[in-house]
Amino acid sequence: MTMTQEQATWFSDIFSRLVANVDQVLLGKTFVIRLGFTALLSDGHLLLEDFPGTGKTSFARAMAQSVAGSSSRIQFTPDLLPGDITGVSIYNQAVADFEFHRGPIFANIVLADEINRASPKTQSALLEVMEEGNVTVDGVTHPVGAPFMVIATQNPIEQAGTYRLPEAQLDRFIMKASIGYPDHASTLRILEGAGVKAHETTVPPIVTADVVAEMSHLARTVHVDPTINDYVGRLVESTRTSPEVRLGASVRGALALVRTAKTLAAASGRHYVIPDDVKALAEPVLAHRLVIDPEAEFDGVTASSIMSQILMETPPPSERQSV
Repeated sequence: MTMTQEQATWFSDIFSRLVANVDQVLLGKTFVIRLGFTALLSDGHLLLEDFPGTGKTSFARAMAQSVAGSSSRIQFTPDLLPGDITGVSIYNQAVADFEFHRGPIFANIVLADEINRASPKTQSALLEVMEEGNVTVDGVTHPVGAPFMVIATQNPIEQAGTYRLPEAQLDRFIMKASIGYPDHASTLRILEGAGVKAHETTVPPIVTADVVAEMSHLARTVHVDPTINDYVGRLVESTRTSPEVRLGASVRGALALVRTAKTLAAASGRHYVIPDDVKALAEPVLAHRLVIDPEAEFDGVTASSIMSQILMETPPPSERQSV
């Protein structure tokens, strides 16, 4: 089944309302908000890397409130244990058996705050649930439900006592975004509301978690022309042949780019993907999956600059071909 134009219009309308709702909290950052909901509706997870005080936690909280789903916040610290995330089995004397007590990972949207402050062992506790939507404790598998999304934050500065996310775990995030500082006009609007604490700011729910799950299913039915798949394939292959890259984007990265492009097309009111959808998402979806050559990194080369160069050098199919 392929998405119809009527379904695309309905999808776009709800998507726009969700973005406008969160825009009340994260002023002037419409593009980042669209990326967040694109990740959610693509059944993916989002990594936010930015300086302190840019609104990462407020963004994640507002997204959870907008979809009226359950949400939880896990503050990652060096002494956090895997069981603190997934839950543990505790012996119940009354029934003479072990009972599973769910951890905070059992929510529709989970905010993993400062994920790089926990040990690699604790970080790895997220791998199974991010990939499969299940938690296995004592040989028993527990589904976390749908929709399910992890929004992880990390601070690019103040690296003392942090553990860098390994490439295998970075690959699990469908995209990585940076909020950045607000412009002058947005800063003035923020200062006008200085009397309200950040955690007291709430937004009304726009849709239920069931509608989000329906939209996620619908996004998969967006049409993708073979020329678009060829374009994505050439972009990914270029990351592997770049002399400045030690490790290029994986097949998972290529799949993620197609999935998110489908969602962005539906959010734009189209039932088919165009090259501009791929261009808009190539950097947030692929850049964090690249491992830069140390010498190139020393010279100031970044994953974002490499993706920009690849996009310029890789000709897209014409829009007429891809419709």
